[in-house]
Amino acid sequence: MNISLRQLRAFLAVARQQHFRRAAESLHLSQPAVSRYIADLEAELGIRLFDRTTREVVPTDAGRYLESAIGRVLDELEGVLSHVHSESERKRGKVHIASVPTLSAGLMPQCIADCAARYPELTIQLHDQAQTLVLDSVRGGEVDFGVAIDPPLTGEFDIELLLRDPFVLVCRPDHPLAKLDRVPWRKLQGQALILLDYSSGSRRLIDRALASRNIEANIVQQTGHTLTTFRMVEAGLGISVSPALSPPPPTLVTRPLTPQESRDVVLIKRRQRSLSPLAMLVWERLRALSHAPPK
Repeated sequence: MNISLRQLRAFLAVARQQHFRRAAESLHLSQPAVSRYIADLEAELGIRLFDRTTREVVPTDAGRYLESAIGRVLDELEGVLSHVHSESERKRGKVHIASVPTLSAGLMPQCIADCAARYPELTIQLHDQAQTLVLDSVRGGEVDFGVAIDPPLTGEFDIELLLRDPFVLVCRPDHPLAKLDRVPWRKLQGQALILLDYSSGSRRLIDRALASRNIEANIVQQTGHTLTTFRMVEAGLGISVSPALSPPPPTLVTRPLTPQESRDVVLIKRRQRSLSPLAMLVWERLRALSHAPPK
């Protein structure tokens, strides 16, 4: 049996309007087109669905039965199709995210790739910025939300902990500390340190970890980018402390620092501001990926 949705919609319109012209107008079709759909439907079913007079069109018993049954089915189908369409629209558009550089490199690529595979019509625009600029971008509404490092609790942001990222020692393979499986923080006493500057959200946390152990930091260089830091370590100018999510090149090695000190990686948005459905999709994917087991 070959019956189309167009035929069923035309039938329902004629049954409800009891008039071909008014039914055609409600469907934005020509009257001959509606008449043809009804004739084809009756031919396919092998039964007459309407009694026609010059003044009105009245459903037959079979027509009334079909009207009651098809009315419910088509209403439900329209609801299903509308829901599917709205879901498709919900996943089309652009989301702006501000992220600190170490997370832009260590966390966001997987998220962007995952969203591209799941939602092909969703575009993520990443704003790779220093911590202070991430907070400013979220505060000013320039981005949908941010990925930051343990921001101060000023009350102007809604904050959700995403994960805890431990700090590790970064050094050359021929450095004496590379011989240890784990390196106590106190071993950094007197070592030449190359650290990120205070535009990084991690720097104050590293300072706090050193100060809490009365370690006098011998900071020989401060940089604005991890790549610069790693190049300097490669050149033998010193060692560094870096988040585990920001791995160095294979020419360098990392060692866990004990006892473990971590930075809180958080999602932030303007306080009491709802995310758009698109931004919420990405927020939820970041949340899921941060709890996924490593591959």
